[in-house]
Formats: sequence, structure tokens, C-alpha cells
Amino acid sequence: MITYEEHRLRSLADAGRWIELLGAYRQARAAAVALDLADGGGAVAAARSRAGIATAALGHLIAYAAPPEVAARLFDADGGPGTAAGVADHDAGPLWEVLATRHTWRRLAPLIGPSPVRRLVAQTRVLLGEDLSWGAEPDPEGVPLVLEPWESVGRADGMPVREYLRHGGSRSALLTLPASREGLARVELPEPGVRLPGQSATRALAELAGWARTVCVRGSAAGAAAQLAPGPRVVGGYLPFALAWPALVQAGVADRAHGAAHGRLALWRVLTAMTGAQRPESADRAEVRALVARMRCFTWDDPADRLRHLHLALEDPATGLSWALSGSEEV
Repeated sequence: MITYEEHRLRSLADAGRWIELLGAYRQARAAAVALDLADGGGAVAAARSRAGIATAALGHLIAYAAPPEVAARLFDADGGPGTAAGVADHDAGPLWEVLATRHTWRRLAPLIGPSPVRRLVAQTRVLLGEDLSWGAEPDPEGVPLVLEPWESVGRADGMPVREYLRHGGSRSALLTLPASREGLARVELPEPGVRLPGQSATRALAELAGWARTVCVRGSAAGAAAQLAPGPRVVGGYLPFALAWPALVQAGVADRAHGAAHGRLALWRVLTAMTGAQRPESADRAEVRALVARMRCFTWDDPADRLRHLHLALEDPATGLSWALSGSEEV
């Protein structure tokens, strides 16, 4: 049932009265923060998070449909304490990702000040195919501001950024790897590889996909898969890293508060760690490219899979190490 207030706000949007809508958003968000704190709701950060949920639908409409000069002000603090949207504010997805899907970086760059939001918007524009390698400030971790070749191929195969709708909701690719049984065959896995604890790349994988199990072994990708697969015989096979890339990026989108930019940044931390570098900014990009070029990727099926699933092993033949991650959950 549409309330009078919802009808009024939609009428303002239809009339293009975006400044008034921005004012209504800020007023509602500040009031929600104040009410939560008055009711003993806890810390300011938690109160602002709950306020973001309460005003998410209006924030989504502004981020989606307002002119960029107005929409970018969702994240400005010039409206007073508690009025600005944060990185985690979301409806069908984070408000900054909604905004980033609607306008080019050239339009948005002068409007968003230095902040985590600015970085995530820039990385989203890169995922959408925009080349920011000229004219944009470098990423603080050195993550490229243009898609690498394998990312471009993967983007064409499965776009990881949600497609948002004006009045809420989104369309997005479903995280499934393997996506189908096509090209896979019944295979006998080898003995499980010997686990190697304490690897930084394993920790990075766990941070990428917190809902999946992760492991590092000395041995082949199939030997890593044997540590996590449901049995010694699976339906599986090898595939290029580019075809696994979309699912890996989507694995970092843990919930609606996260966007595809989180997944790309987390995946670059994984690849960096696999080269032996500690952080992306300390890695030679040529080393990451060489790693991806020689990497062998093995995927397999699990009869118990739910709607969202990922089963993948990544082997670096140069070091003899392999990593695997495997998980399945409802969405």
C-alpha cells in the first residue's frame, strides 16, 4: 500500500523537484538517527546505519534519477550531522553503486570529495568499462583504473555490476561456478594436496568470500579441490581464469551493502598475495599478469549446491601452490 508520504515524494520526483527531495532525505535521515539515539539505540555509527536503512528507498530514487549535481550530495555532510549517506547505505544495493551506474566518471569526479565513496564509485566505473588510467587520481592500493584483458573478457561473459531499477530493485548475475555442466566431465580427483596453513593469499581468499571454505595446498588445482570436494569423483574440468573472474568478483558482494567494486578490490588483494607481495601497491602489475597467464583453474559440481555457489581451485605452476574455495548458500 502506497502511503500519502510516498505518493508525495514520487510526485516531487516526477516533477523534477530534486532539491526538495534531497532535503526530505536529509531531514528524515537526521530524524531517524536522533530517534534511535534517544531510544538508547547505541553508538552513533550504529544509529546512522539504521537510519540509512530507514531512508534507503528515497536515497535509491535520488541516486538513480536525480541530476548528478544533486545525487552526489547524498554523501555530503553539508546538511548537518547524521544527514549524509555512508558507504554502507543501501536499498537494492549500495547508493554509491546506484549513482556510479548512472553517470560517467567525468560527470561525477568534480562532485564527490576524497572519501571511500569516491574510490568505490571510480572502481565501479572501471568495472563498467570506463578507462580512468588518465586523469584520475591513482587508487590508494594500486589497483588498476582500467580493466586488464582477462577482466574485459570476463565482463563480457558475466557483468558483475547490478542493473538497478528506478523505483527500487535490481537485476544481477547470479553467483554460480560452475555456471553449468557444459564442458565438464566425470573425473577422479587425486589424493588431496598437503595443506599449507598461514598463507596470506588464503586469508585474502577468505576475506573475499567469507561464506566459503578456503584452503592452500602444495600440489595441483585438482589436489586442492580434493580437500573441499564432496568425494573423490566429481563432475569437473578446467577453465580460463577470465571465465572465473565474474564469479570471483561477485563473491566479494556479500550483501546489499556491498557492491562489485568491493569484489574487484578484494580479488586484486588475492592475486597480489599469490605473487608474494604484501599489498597491491607493492606488487608489480606485470607479475600479476604473468600469474594470471600461467594460472590453471579447476571447477567442479556439487549435487548439494544451493542457488548461489562457487567451487574453484587456482594453481600457480611456478610455485607449486594451489588455492581452493568452495561454498554454497541461499540468496
